Amino acid sequence: MPILNKIITTALPFIPKAIVGQVAKKYIAGVHLSDGVAAVERINKKGIKATMDLLGEDVKNADETDLIKKIIISIIQKIRANNLDSHVSVKPTQLGLKIDKELCYRNLKEIIAEADRLGIFIRIDMEDAATTDDTLAMYRRVTSEGFRNTGVVIQAYMHRSADDVRLLVKNKINIRLCKGIYNESPAIAYKDRQQIRYNYLLLLKLIIESGSFAAIATHDEYLLKNAYEIIKKNNLKKEQYEFQMLLGVREKRRDSIVNDDHNMRIYIPFGEQWYAYSMRRLKENPHMAWYITKAVFIR
Repeated sequence: MPILNKIITTALPFIPKAIVGQVAKKYIAGVHLSDGVAAVERINKKGIKATMDLLGEDVKNADETDLIKKIIISIIQKIRANNLDSHVSVKPTQLGLKIDKELCYRNLKEIIAEADRLGIFIRIDMEDAATTDDTLAMYRRVTSEGFRNTGVVIQAYMHRSADDVRLLVKNKINIRLCKGIYNESPAIAYKDRQQIRYNYLLLLKLIIESGSFAAIATHDEYLLKNAYEIIKKNNLKKEQYEFQMLLGVREKRRDSIVNDDHNMRIYIPFGEQWYAYSMRRLKENPHMAWYITKAVFIR
């Protein structure tokens, strides 16, 4: 099966975009802001929170970062205007991190300031390892200016993450904990699945025991079950943590977590960059990619 998975993921770039779109539409809200809003409204009606995520990263044109900033601000304003229960996720490379750090910071600060005015939380997303130090520096800088409506992401597969968490939780912050999806070197990232799981649980305990807010972002059943135990052992209140999943993934399990009276937040990705996002997610999940491959032959 691993050999078949490798063949499938290698073949993905040659699969027609329309076929990818048919399968990916379950996991992408759509292209337009209105699509994202509609998806959040559907999720909210189920008693589930959301995070709106404008797709796209690694922007190389300064003018484009200004446009993206304006779109993200319009997302924030739309959330408030429609009284949605939603955060917003931003990627530093969307805002110019790899062009000019000061440009990125100005864009980020303007977004967070508008969100603060309207009572919206902004999640500063974590990208590849080359951006980790700068991303954490951006977070520390914006919070040093008094903004509290923001939090960061820590990736459990990174060797450095325990040290990062220990520093971050000194200020009792809001941390989204995920496994990590970028293809990093074994010199800086764990590759063994069980080792990543062990580190995830170590980090989760550090976050919770510090009194910080834990956003438990995973679809892994092993991690979900252990998180339940950690929550129970530490006698956490609902407002001290939440589970997070991606749109369209493990929906029955998502609903069971909600039925168990835990807070759940779903990431709602949307935007014109849906194809690149879909290809990355499909490479992570060859089982899903297999359905696309079959669809090609059925055609």
